Amino acid sequence: MCGIVGAVAQRNITPILLQGLKRLEYRGYDSCGVALHVDGALKRSRSTSRVAELEAQVEKSGLAGFTGIAHTRWATHGAPASHNAHPHFSRERIALVHNGIIENHDELRAELIAAGYVFESQTDTEVIAHLVDQMYTGDLFETVQQAVKRLHGAYAIAVFCRDEPHRVVGARQGSPLIVGTGVGENFLASDAMALAGVTDQIIYLEEGDVVDLQMQRCWIVDSNGKPAERPVRTVHAHSGAAELGPYRHYMQKEIFEQPRAIGDTLEGVTGIMPELFGDKAYNIFKKIDSVLILACGTSYYAGLTAKYWIESIAQIPVNVEIASEYRYRDSVPNPNALVVTISQSGETADTLAALKHARSMDMVNTLTICNVSTSAMVRECELAYITRAGVEVGVASTKAFTTQLAALFLLALTLAQVRGRLSDEQEANCLKQMRHLPVAIGAVLALEPQIIAWAEEFARKENALFLGRGLHYPIALEGALKLKEISYIHAEAYPAGELKHGPLALVTEEMPVVTVAPNDALIEKLKSNMQEVRARGGQLYVFADADSKIVSSEGLHVIRLPEHYGKLSPILHVIPLQLLAYHTALARGTDVDKPRNLAKSVTVE
Repeated sequence: MCGIVGAVAQRNITPILLQGLKRLEYRGYDSCGVALHVDGALKRSRSTSRVAELEAQVEKSGLAGFTGIAHTRWATHGAPASHNAHPHFSRERIALVHNGIIENHDELRAELIAAGYVFESQTDTEVIAHLVDQMYTGDLFETVQQAVKRLHGAYAIAVFCRDEPHRVVGARQGSPLIVGTGVGENFLASDAMALAGVTDQIIYLEEGDVVDLQMQRCWIVDSNGKPAERPVRTVHAHSGAAELGPYRHYMQKEIFEQPRAIGDTLEGVTGIMPELFGDKAYNIFKKIDSVLILACGTSYYAGLTAKYWIESIAQIPVNVEIASEYRYRDSVPNPNALVVTISQSGETADTLAALKHARSMDMVNTLTICNVSTSAMVRECELAYITRAGVEVGVASTKAFTTQLAALFLLALTLAQVRGRLSDEQEANCLKQMRHLPVAIGAVLALEPQIIAWAEEFARKENALFLGRGLHYPIALEGALKLKEISYIHAEAYPAGELKHGPLALVTEEMPVVTVAPNDALIEKLKSNMQEVRARGGQLYVFADADSKIVSSEGLHVIRLPEHYGKLSPILHVIPLQLLAYHTALARGTDVDKPRNLAKSVTVE
């Protein structure tokens, strides 16, 4: 969940490293640092503030060089503190940055201490730096190949040596790392976006790869030490997509980009056809008898929503698993299941591990819903649907979630068609609704002023309940997650029918109860659940459809969405929940885009 940038060039690379860190700061912002080879020595600057503060430090010190590495950290081992910030040095000879978790770091630390190494941090990363130094043979590339064999766990590393001034070595196992190539210069990064404007020639390293970067050379070997040819791809990672523009926060920008993101994700969908998911999709979809969805966090809630759609429309049984739990329990494999992974980045460590676990049990019919076409998830799966949300910088996912929902609804329709359960009339109606989504979302976004008024009330609370029924229960879960992520208000979601089985004990006049209330088949049941809250003095905040006949009164606050949208209603109803979380956080003065203890791309278990 950290960000890495490295470079070897014939020009001062300090501005490139710092600009790359700014673009990767969403991956971790507990601390940051940069190290360069300067006049035969290793020099570094580290900060427990943001990259802008590091940039000021570097400018003041005049730090510059042709070879270097940089890092922005999300803390795992050791608190956010200067001595734990990367890059780490070993005996003023080795400089190293790392993303991931080394599981055998205690064992290696004891071994290195016995060998005379002194540790200055609590990190597992410093273990790697000292290990490389201990094993150093005079050839950094060979040394790193041998050193990584001692590591258990996940890592992406970038390292350079005082004695080899024009060389950076990288390695990856379980964490993403890419190479950017140029003329007389080469780069490493966690993400191609870090190198936007520097190079668009990108190499995606595979599991176990070690790469040797020099000014005129880029040499890769695989996990067996054999030379490996990895394709160079032209990747247009436009930096402008990550610019804030007129918005106060990236989250606000990304909420308002959803009409465009949905439109782009569905662009070219002129009919329901398996080929939308890949050339092999028809044959795979035809033979499956169930669906297994693997995901984490917000993507997991997208999967829960998809369960309702697929079972209702395609009549195929669906299981939805939290990826981090799935691989560690005894499950019953079904080779005829379609395994669907959902991930914004396509690099989510838990989801990748769960996918590999499923494949190890002969569950080889795999599909990913992903926002990054060049990601590991896409490369690992037989089929893919690429959402086109664009760069999402805010840690709290918004447009990535709604584009996932759009893709999953399309999957439900496609599975139904393959099974002969989708009539021409149904297909036409669904396509019409999907094309109208951007306009419908725009109308919901216009409710922002009313939601701001609610947010001012919520900002004074410390707890909240969210209720939904059926298809909208996962949307209540997502609304609660958004509020707790960025406002730090404790929030929980429940199926409304479960209220009387325990959660009702929490309801008082100090407990706001947010209710997702579309005018669907469960609306009368939901109204009964709402009366249970009112009878206990609870304050209800209801997002209702225009024709739901729920009227504001004492203890009952209602905001009406412009129209009921049938099975696609979850995509509309999540928008006001995003806005409520955003404006509540704004009123509480929290760091909306970079909430405490979190990071965007979860590449560690």
